[in-house]
Amino acid sequence: MANQSRVIVTMPAYNAAQTLVDTYRSIPAAHVDQVILVDDGSIDDTAKVAQELDLDLIIHPHNAGYGMNQKTCYLEALRLGADIVIMLHPDGQYDPKIIPEMIAAIRQGQGEFVLGSRFMPPQSALAGGMPRYKYVANRFLTAVENGVMGTKLSECHTGYRAYSRKLLETVPFLRNSNDFAFDTEMIFQANYFGFKFAEVPVSTRYFNEASSISFSASVLYGLKTLWVAVRYLLHRWKIWQFDLFKPTHRGGRRA
Repeated sequence: MANQSRVIVTMPAYNAAQTLVDTYRSIPAAHVDQVILVDDGSIDDTAKVAQELDLDLIIHPHNAGYGMNQKTCYLEALRLGADIVIMLHPDGQYDPKIIPEMIAAIRQGQGEFVLGSRFMPPQSALAGGMPRYKYVANRFLTAVENGVMGTKLSECHTGYRAYSRKLLETVPFLRNSNDFAFDTEMIFQANYFGFKFAEVPVSTRYFNEASSISFSASVLYGLKTLWVAVRYLLHRWKIWQFDLFKPTHRGGRRA
């Protein structure tokens, strides 16, 4: 793809053998320079299926966690010279067709952290099959996070994101959790370091093969989200300092 910025799609995968091919083939190839898939110790044929596709494959020797998977994705994307990094789940839940819109939002300066929102319009998540308890929890947590950060995001818990290279080089994501709290930490870090958010609407599908965490894991995730918010406030108020919000040698807080 001939353009002024290099775009790499990263796919953090775990047991995605049944959905990987369809998701990969739905990526708008004309807008993407490279695709990286990191298989996080899957116990199905994810790696075998990935080897048949035109992408770069990295295999974790054991399951290291969703956050650790993303760390590998972003480090490799940066190493390969990405200017824009898309994080797309290979489970078929999110529509790859909006990737050009996410890229455009960064290129046009609308934001350096772009979220594919399932809540634009507000009821679209339920229409896509989101379980009611997840809908309610998402609305509550997003409201809390917006209140803490002073933002007006329609959703803080989408797994569909795009980042500028500058953001990934500034935010200390290697200090983040290796589990699902990683996504929340990224949002609070980006806000703390002064990066601008943008959102684009995305349709989603909930079906048996799509990855999903259990109810108990969802509760734990919610509690961890609130703990990230508490740490953010304590750090901003200079009551207690956390490595999560301390700058790396590459950059400092921008706002």
